[in-house]
Amino acid sequence: MATFSKVKLSGGTNGLPINVVAIATAGTLIHTADTGTDNMWLYATNSHTAAVVVTVEFGGVAAKDLIIQSIPVKPSGLVLIVPGLPLSGSVEVRVFAATADVISISGYADRIA
Repeated sequence: MATFSKVKLSGGTNGLPINVVAIATAGTLIHTADTGTDNMWLYATNSHTAAVVVTVEFGGVAAKDLIIQSIPVKPSGLVLIVPGLPLSGSVEVRVFAATADVISISGYADRIA
């Protein structure tokens, strides 16, 4: 029978938001999936004075692997950017933004083993 657990993003420290410093591929490391399945829930926060486009490299850098979204200006709060999409096989999730050091990523993985 499968077991489910909520895990912190492996690219961060103690579950704190991860600051996106990358402005191009390869993005800032957010999480490396387990060998089982991790259902990813990621949220972005924008501290800039203008909307910022973010690119999520969801397991790769090909066009089919990218999730591109504009994050509105503050105080928009947490913006859902990855809604529970499954990932497995030690694949990485990375994020880069059009402006460095203004986007932070929070979230978790629902791990299914």
